[in-house]
Amino acid sequence: MKKLNLLSVLVLAFVLVSVSASATGVRSQFKSFEIDEVDNLYMGKAVKALWTVSYSANEEPVTVVKRKTLDGVEYVVHSKHFQVSYASTGQGFGVKETRKAWSEVPKRISRAVISQEEMARQKVITPNKVDDETALGLIASYLPDLINDGYTHLLN
Repeated sequence: MKKLNLLSVLVLAFVLVSVSASATGVRSQFKSFEIDEVDNLYMGKAVKALWTVSYSANEEPVTVVKRKTLDGVEYVVHSKHFQVSYASTGQGFGVKETRKAWSEVPKRISRAVISQEEMARQKVITPNKVDDETALGLIASYLPDLINDGYTHLLN
């Protein structure tokens, strides 16, 4: 009887914690975003286009820089505290670490903010090449999942 009562208490506690965790909505606040193209900038030969992605009007948006590579296109996502690249190649579209030459944030800081487990899951988001509009939508949708829980405030 004691085992049954203990088990009941544990199950009830788990259910309450699950409900309260989902009620906080930490990840749900990133369902809406705004993408704006930045025009009239001299970006050099390597940079093909530039966009900002905003999840909240109160915070600074992340910047997405489109760069042409030998394999296809890379979209480098820049923030003050992290950076990551999404590549659209013949193997598909997915996340990868940013090249050192394009990096502005130290790798150790970026790795603290970015979830390595989620990077492995997002290595191939789609097996097809994507256009800019699709790529930006996928980046804006999948980027919040890349950020470790302790750092989600960097996007809102």
